[in-house]
Amino acid sequence: MIERVKIGANPKIWFPDLVNIFDCTIGDDVIIGPFVEITRNVVIGNNCSIESHAFLCDSVVLEDDVFVSHGAMFVNDLFPRSKVHVQYIPTLVRRGASIGTNATIVAGVTIGEYAVVGAGAVVTRDVPSFSIWAGNPARELKRFESADEIEAYMRAKQPLARPAGA
Repeated sequence: MIERVKIGANPKIWFPDLVNIFDCTIGDDVIIGPFVEITRNVVIGNNCSIESHAFLCDSVVLEDDVFVSHGAMFVNDLFPRSKVHVQYIPTLVRRGASIGTNATIVAGVTIGEYAVVGAGAVVTRDVPSFSIWAGNPARELKRFESADEIEAYMRAKQPLARPAGA
């Protein structure tokens, strides 16, 4: 279901019948995988990728060039209770940040520019720009001085691609 959504130019929504996106704003050149849910008042910047099974709840803002991996969850209420209206607490993911598979981002945090949140991490406090965080609760593993420095580090850690058929 895609209802009441402001969508920018050139979106790529894989299997639109398998997403639940409503009352949000999506920028230009955004990629959205199947089984994604994006709810009210979410704002997604340009050139973002949201992988399958991710959940972005009310009051999450992703700046440009953000990557959200498979199964990442954003929590919008610190004290959920039955029959009590949720208090939506804004969450901000700054430009170029990456959220790993099955990470949980608790309401009210800011994830800094080009920060990397590892797979399965539970983020309960702000993550500084140009840093790598992992664990439960997430802790800082490494910090860099610039986007170029963290990008070079991440590229160096990538395994070499094997040629097709190898």
